[in-house]
Amino acid sequence: MATLRDVARAAGVSHTTVSNAYHRPGKLSAAVRERVFQAARELGYHGPDPLAAGLATRRVGALGVLFTEALAYAFTDPAAVLFLQGVAGTSELADVGLTLIPAPPESPASGATATDAVSRAVVDGFLAYSLSDDHPGLVAARARGLPLVVVDEPELRPGDREPYIGVDDRDGARQAAAHLTGLGHERIAVLADRLAADARSGPADRARLEAIGFAVARLRIAGYRDGLPAGRAVPVVECGGNTADLGRAAARALLDQPSGRRPTAILAMTDRLALGVLDAARELGLDVPADLSVVGFDDLPLSVGASPPLTTVRQPLVEKGRLAARTLLDLIAGTAPAAQSLLLPAGLVVRDTTAPPPAAS
Repeated sequence: MATLRDVARAAGVSHTTVSNAYHRPGKLSAAVRERVFQAARELGYHGPDPLAAGLATRRVGALGVLFTEALAYAFTDPAAVLFLQGVAGTSELADVGLTLIPAPPESPASGATATDAVSRAVVDGFLAYSLSDDHPGLVAARARGLPLVVVDEPELRPGDREPYIGVDDRDGARQAAAHLTGLGHERIAVLADRLAADARSGPADRARLEAIGFAVARLRIAGYRDGLPAGRAVPVVECGGNTADLGRAAARALLDQPSGRRPTAILAMTDRLALGVLDAARELGLDVPADLSVVGFDDLPLSVGASPPLTTVRQPLVEKGRLAARTLLDLIAGTAPAAQSLLLPAGLVVRDTTAPPPAAS
């Protein structure tokens, strides 16, 4: 196998010149670069070993994205896709790549395997995206001592040093609940994707609500309560995950009962769950919004094209990814980030799935 020194001998230049041709081409004339590359082609040399280069510079040119779902989720969940678009768009400007490190709940990857994956990851730093409290992958990332940025969750605790990029989930949820209250709704239910790593489905009792393991769920449920009249209880139903099918199943259980008992409005913790609610309402012959009002959270592009278009809470998913990546790149470069903790605003977008409750209810 040809080496850099073999290319240097064949091209009649120093090994430093060959290295410059690949890493600092501006230092050489076009003619010298072409002589080096021609010799490399003839010898079958494909360039310096990136691992060896990384050992020399202590940089590998990759950011690790640690998230609490299976790998397929990163490519199929619209919110995750938009976040990663923001990350990748920024990363490309800085000539670095992305390494996805999945660590889903209730699987081997959520225990020692997640720790091993983080410990072995060849990256310059980590983006910890939407992890549960005390997630083993986050513990492992902190132990590596590499630059680290936490995105969305967990919430930073006293003594945590890494930058945090998030969204004002509590205020966004408050706006959603206040909107329904203003329309006159009293029987309101909440659909949550999951409250803990076990991904249980069904109504959440008091003990379950007091032990929520995901900060975003805690904040959104607290925000919904903020937007309701003081003391009004709001039932919370876990869906076991974040898909439209799971939202549809949970909504059917809530809605398939006499009109005087079923909720007149549902606050879905994500747009995907909210779209499932719309499916359930159609299957049960309920009109949205005449019989049922629905509010989501995220403002995904597909929410505008829903039937009817979905009232939801908008969060800046692409911008969140861009800011998170920019912050991590600054840390890797040894530059202090613009902000240690940044909370992006969330705002209600009223469309066609909310209206006053039915007069008879």
